[in-house]
Amino acid sequence: MKFGLLVFAAASVLAAESGDANQNSLKPLDSHLFHSLNKLSPPIVLPDQTRALYTASRYDPETNKSFSFLSLLDTVSGQSTQLTPEMEGERISSPMWLNENTAGYVFKGALYQHNLQPNINGTLLYNTTVGISSATYRAATDQLFFLADVYSDGNISTVAGYKEKEKNRTDSAQVFDNLWARHWNKWMTPVKTNLFSVKLTLAENGSLGQAAHEVNLMQGLAPSMDPLLRWEAEGYAVSSDGQHAAFVVRSPSPDLSWSTNVDIYLVPCNGSGQPELLTEAYKGAASNPVFSADGSALAWLQMETPGYESDIRRIFVRNITTGQTHSVARDWDLSPHFMIWSADSNVLYMLVQSRGDTKVVTVNVLSGARAELTGSGCTTSIARLGTDKLLAVYTNTTETHDIYTIDVNSVEAPMRRLTQVNQDKLHDVYLGEAEDFWFAGARNEQVHGWMVRPHGFNASQKYPLALLIHGGPQQANGHAFSFAQWNPNMYASAGFVTVQINFHGSPGYGQNFTDSIRQQWGGLPYEDLMKGVDHIIATYGFVDAQRLVALGGSFGGYMANWLNANTDRFSALVAHDGEFNLISGYYSTDELWFVEHDIGGVPFTASGRPNYERFNPERLAAKFKTPTLFVHGASDFRLSLEQSLAPWTLLRRRGIPARLVYFENEDHWINHAGNSVRWYSEVLGWISQWTTAPPAPSHGYQRTPNLTPNHGH
Repeated sequence: MKFGLLVFAAASVLAAESGDANQNSLKPLDSHLFHSLNKLSPPIVLPDQTRALYTASRYDPETNKSFSFLSLLDTVSGQSTQLTPEMEGERISSPMWLNENTAGYVFKGALYQHNLQPNINGTLLYNTTVGISSATYRAATDQLFFLADVYSDGNISTVAGYKEKEKNRTDSAQVFDNLWARHWNKWMTPVKTNLFSVKLTLAENGSLGQAAHEVNLMQGLAPSMDPLLRWEAEGYAVSSDGQHAAFVVRSPSPDLSWSTNVDIYLVPCNGSGQPELLTEAYKGAASNPVFSADGSALAWLQMETPGYESDIRRIFVRNITTGQTHSVARDWDLSPHFMIWSADSNVLYMLVQSRGDTKVVTVNVLSGARAELTGSGCTTSIARLGTDKLLAVYTNTTETHDIYTIDVNSVEAPMRRLTQVNQDKLHDVYLGEAEDFWFAGARNEQVHGWMVRPHGFNASQKYPLALLIHGGPQQANGHAFSFAQWNPNMYASAGFVTVQINFHGSPGYGQNFTDSIRQQWGGLPYEDLMKGVDHIIATYGFVDAQRLVALGGSFGGYMANWLNANTDRFSALVAHDGEFNLISGYYSTDELWFVEHDIGGVPFTASGRPNYERFNPERLAAKFKTPTLFVHGASDFRLSLEQSLAPWTLLRRRGIPARLVYFENEDHWINHAGNSVRWYSEVLGWISQWTTAPPAPSHGYQRTPNLTPNHGH
């Protein structure tokens, strides 16, 4: 299969060079079509391996409404049957099997059951006074597991009373003594997410016979003196026999804002025992607990370096009976982010980023031996399908997410496609292939990127270039179809040669490459991006060097500001929820561990202050000169609104064109589909406005940024 992918990619490049007529007859990918595409959830496989459940959702730009539905997939024939009508509003979630003839799902916080007949609504099976989420069912013990938000007593039945007291308060004050007052987009409250189990006895027809009292599986944890800092579940797993659960929590402590310590606890599912801490030896973040098929072992991913959120994830395996724990494949230089067990409990199937792809890799739990099962593209979820297959969701730059089978024993053609959920919408739409390139970047090390050619491409013409800069910064662009704001084909359809570069700091190229960005925010990545653009211009004669734009979000937004201070080669910039002032950014962010590790120290000490000033865009405010569009969400607590207001004020006050797009109901991302439509309208309009005609020749750019602090500006 890997060879076939290479042949296809090479053929597409030849077609692009020759101005393929069929390609030029395709429609561009417009914003309304893009936002109306169907999105799939990971499939849930029936124990007999012949059927799976999944949910699909879509947005209708004309009515500004979202819809979702539950589907049944025949894993042999690939035939899908829509089980429920399209449900408006909140998405259907947590598809599950209650028995071989009954499906379950969560809608608007309640559990519904469905008899697998097409296009009918499910019937209410289980509801509480609070909404449930992230639910799963174990038929072996007739138990439903779910997350729910409760107050300090951990009791679902008392939530309504607490809420009534809140409504009758005469003031709205919130008082904090701990820096963990906000996270991402929410202020801390006494309400916390806990893990519950409840025994559901089902009648023969699949209806609920009896529901027992809910059991809070986290009740045995030590009480917290601060009601705003109680234990909160961030994820969980349940063994197939329903005997044990493992949950992920951030331990309440005074240093939550500057600690990455996230733990995993093991607990009996019937609530008969106290939670057992499994990760006490490590102060980094633990994640992704998963039980072996026979329930005898638990594996998880563990970061070992305290305070470093992008540390390599090591694989740990614990014998449930003996308690013995060992680490697997410590010679592996890549950082997996998801895994499941094989049917015989001898192998772990891992998802890992590798050179722009997300691959499925097998890891032997005893020897650590590894083998890749997939090639180019990105696999986003996997589930076990019998003893020799996986059911996966896969995507690449030109194909949206669909469900495939992966034959774990096949070498030539391991993947078989089962669904094509957007074929009717995209069959006549241009989606450009990602053309990979490598170049000598910072430190003369090889850096990876790719290019997507514009719609209607003609090699004899000149095209503007859009450089999309990823966030993180320890994240990476991938060969995937993104439903978010940085899909390269949206820019290619707007007429841009679209370039993405995985600069120093990106995962998937070895941990040393990821670690290299520490104390180098404006150094190595900047050099990589400048040299990458140089490479594209020198290699491809159809790129217009006088019509360049750069766009990025989060760290990419920071980099847009850093570009503004260090080069005039770009006609326009876009900074989405970026950072302008590293000093004020430190004092207003929600996660101090991130900047303290990445930038180095704290800005209120003599040793730490120079690290923040060195790559601080605000220090070079007098050098800003490029027209910039700033985008920001009101509830972004990672980078507060002032980080966009400040550079917008700077440019407007200096008479440099600048625009601010403010979303009062968004956070660090654009979460609402209607806002995403507007986002693309504003962004594509802005970069097109500044590249419609070649500007005056650039006076060059400063390849090495000004690193000398100038406190007087």
